[in-house]
Amino acid sequence: MIKRDVFEYALVRVVPRMERGECFNAGVIVYCRARSYVAARTHLDEAKLLALDPEADVVGVRAALGGVEGVCTGGELAGQAAGDDAGRRFRWLIAPRSTVVQPGPVHIGLTADPAVEVERLLDLLVR
Repeated sequence: MIKRDVFEYALVRVVPRMERGECFNAGVIVYCRARSYVAARTHLDEAKLLALDPEADVVGVRAALGGVEGVCTGGELAGQAAGDDAGRRFRWLIAPRSTVVQPGPVHIGLTADPAVEVERLLDLLVR
C-alpha cells in the first residue's frame, strides 16, 4: 500500500489592476507537514497580463513570483524567512495581501509525493 500524506496548496494569482478585480493563476504553493516540504512553481502568461493591463510591470511581476519560489526554497533566497521551517514559510506566503501577486484560498488533498503534486497542479491549474 502506498503511503499518502495530507498536503495543502494555494494558487498564486496575478491581479494586474486591483480596482478591476480581474486575476489569473500564475503559480502554486504546496506544503506537506508530514514531510516538512514546501515548494512553489510559477508560470507567467505575459500575453494575459498585458491583455488585462497593457502598462503592467512584467519585470516586477516576474520578480514577485520569483520571490515566492525563493521563500519556499529557503536559504539566502528566502530573505527574512530563511531561518523559518517549511510550515512558517508556507503560512507567510498564504497570508492575504493587497498586491499584484496574491495567494488564493488554501485547499487540501492527499499525495504520495508532494514534489510531483506541485508539477501536476501547475499543469492542471496554471498552464
